[in-house]
Amino acid sequence: MIWALAVILVIVGLVGVVLPALPGTVLIFAGLFLAAWADGFGRVGAGTIIGLGILTVATYFVDVATMALGMKRLGTTRRAMAGAAIGTLAGLFFGLPGLLIGPFAGAVLGELTAQRDLSRAGRAGIAAWIGFLIGTVVKIGLAFAMVGIFLTAWFVS
Repeated sequence: MIWALAVILVIVGLVGVVLPALPGTVLIFAGLFLAAWADGFGRVGAGTIIGLGILTVATYFVDVATMALGMKRLGTTRRAMAGAAIGTLAGLFFGLPGLLIGPFAGAVLGELTAQRDLSRAGRAGIAAWIGFLIGTVVKIGLAFAMVGIFLTAWFVS
């Protein structure tokens, strides 16, 4: 029963990495921790669990960091960056369409409040959107790395 729950948590977590309503990497970590616990931490030790925990926390900084770096390279204002972050959070409540539109709309509105240049605001929105997509790809990579690290520890031990 514990093994089944661990596998379900990991699968739902992998889906949650791209779906906004689920805390993907937290669920993956919970499933991997549960599997290690079910084995009495015999194959997967504390060091691996700590490493997986660090990766879990890192995934939450990836989205904001990639979006901010992309926007900074294009010279957008701090208001555009704040707007993109607020738009991303607001987009969570509207599912996948909200996550796709939220960062763009937030960055555009933020840039427009700082400078009344629609072209510049559009570039800020595109930069936020590209940063968000890159962040999502990196999060997916980190999620699969977590599973890979766990499986390596499990089978190599």
